[in-house]
Amino acid sequence: MAKTLITCNCEGSQTIDTDALSKTTGVTVSPPCSALCTHQIDRAAEALNAGDVILCCTQEARVFGELAEELNLPPAPLLDLRDRAGWTDDTASTLPKMSALAAEAMLDAPLEKSLDVTSDGMCLIVGPVKVAVEAAEALKDFLGVTVLLDTGSELPDSREYDVVTGNLRRAKGALGQFEVVIDALQQVDPTGRGAPRLSDARDGALSHCDVILDLRGTQPLFPAPEKREGYLRADPSHPPAVAAATMAASHLIGTFEKPLFIRTEPLLCAHSRAEQTGCTNCLDLCPTGAITPNGEHVTIDPMICAGCGACSSACPSGAISFDAPPVDFTMLRVQTLARAYLAAGGDAPRLLVHDAHGSDMIRMAARYGRGLPADVIPMELPALAAFGHAEVTAALAAGFASTSLLLSPKADREAIETQAALVRAIAGTDRVHLIDTPDPDALSETLYAEATPEAVKSPVRPMGTRRQITRQAARALNPDAQSLELPEGAPYGAVVVDKSACTLCLSCVSLCPSGALGDNPDLPQLRFQEDACLQCGLCVNVCPEDAITLAPRLDLTGAALEQQVLHEEEPCACIECGALFGVKSTVDKIMDKLRGHSMFADEGRLRLIQMCDDCRINAQYHSTNNPMSGGERPRPRTTDDYFDKRRDH
Repeated sequence: MAKTLITCNCEGSQTIDTDALSKTTGVTVSPPCSALCTHQIDRAAEALNAGDVILCCTQEARVFGELAEELNLPPAPLLDLRDRAGWTDDTASTLPKMSALAAEAMLDAPLEKSLDVTSDGMCLIVGPVKVAVEAAEALKDFLGVTVLLDTGSELPDSREYDVVTGNLRRAKGALGQFEVVIDALQQVDPTGRGAPRLSDARDGALSHCDVILDLRGTQPLFPAPEKREGYLRADPSHPPAVAAATMAASHLIGTFEKPLFIRTEPLLCAHSRAEQTGCTNCLDLCPTGAITPNGEHVTIDPMICAGCGACSSACPSGAISFDAPPVDFTMLRVQTLARAYLAAGGDAPRLLVHDAHGSDMIRMAARYGRGLPADVIPMELPALAAFGHAEVTAALAAGFASTSLLLSPKADREAIETQAALVRAIAGTDRVHLIDTPDPDALSETLYAEATPEAVKSPVRPMGTRRQITRQAARALNPDAQSLELPEGAPYGAVVVDKSACTLCLSCVSLCPSGALGDNPDLPQLRFQEDACLQCGLCVNVCPEDAITLAPRLDLTGAALEQQVLHEEEPCACIECGALFGVKSTVDKIMDKLRGHSMFADEGRLRLIQMCDDCRINAQYHSTNNPMSGGERPRPRTTDDYFDKRRDH
């Protein structure tokens, strides 16, 4: 059953052509209300009772949610047409843009994956005596509190929470499963009269807690501390910050849902082989330290992962992909927006990718400023860094003239800038922009002043893996190009072999994680298929002759999909049976080095090197100094031997 759009012109402050919108979207669009959230709330109730509706207002999400709860109905999905399209100073038609936003809203989003995290409320407070004790007094009625002090000179006289002294050596984990190691740990002895006494100090004491409230004001215990759930820190000299952190800690008890942001395919990982390191992209980018080496692959701790998405964009093999939402759904959203905009009569749309912070800026720009231009289509994502080069090039190939990413204070800028540089090499310098401003008016001015490049004449909808999508999109964006030069570290490229140094030992073939390098079982050849190469560098690291270098590029011809011979040599023929084995030049080099050696003074010994395995074994077996020969084997003893021995006695 098709959904119905319930629209509202917000007291006439925006224009919505519902008849035209119905034609472009193919769904029923109700005539616009003027105050759906107030005196026309009955229309919202009727729509909720009818079911399968989308309410075109997100500002009053709370009102519509409470209404659905009163009616014992599930809340209806919401669509923001006003702030993203209706409120604008642009005089161009907003119909194509509204059609695109409506088409996107009607997509069925996949369910989010999560796991339950339980916190029993065991809280460790670390910091100066005065501040830590005040926080403990505020939390003791809500959480199980332990205060860790540096010294025991000012121990509080309360037994409503635990007090210990010592030095916090390290901590690991996240909400509900922190593990801390404390040196010089001393606990309070509650017995006796007078001032509290402390136990003997001991190092390496291991303890567990659910929440850590760090009021030391020094270096944080974890990288990217703001992204570590259950870890709260504040400057002890700033009372409002301490109060806010204490208040937040009081709520961290119970069962919580932890989203699973990342999906992994360990068999595709190109991190290492045979203890040789290859790709480290995700390890270098992860801000929280959630990714760690695990043999030939990497492993991701879902409890520490904050879902920034940088690893998904940078992974060359697809071993790591963002899953909240999945990459496939993000690609579908992009293609749906472009297709609906163009089908509604629009031309050369621009895509604005942003996160929740960007949504707030768009709302403020619409209410108090010029709003967004009519050709700029906003798309919100939970993680901006997850929108990498594959997603941007797919958007450009789908018909967007350019893509802008609105950076937020929490955005992983280094990862985003690396992906943007790769897009510029593939699609051109004027097709991707990074907007870095906290000012809504500056955002609007930047978008209005931006020149719109020419969009692709024949949009395509690439399918497959992120690598396949990138290749298809690059061909659509560069129809006349044969190859594109890419920046250092790009996940596409060729392997260059120094033929004068390569001995065809094939070490690179045996360790290539993607199968880009291969051999020929019948001839001494090193073969290569460029579209499979991850540029992970394993072949460079394992080559004993340092004969391999990487050449980042994107070959857009069909040759990239075929195996090419990088190096080949004449095979060596066995001097006995004529069978081909090994490389003739390598055999000749070995003979030259061994000639004159005491163990190979006999020419017959040198001839063994020129034989295949079968003939070499046969020649050694029949030689006079056969190393495999031995004396006569002793006859095994039998029962008759024991009887004969008894008879002799």
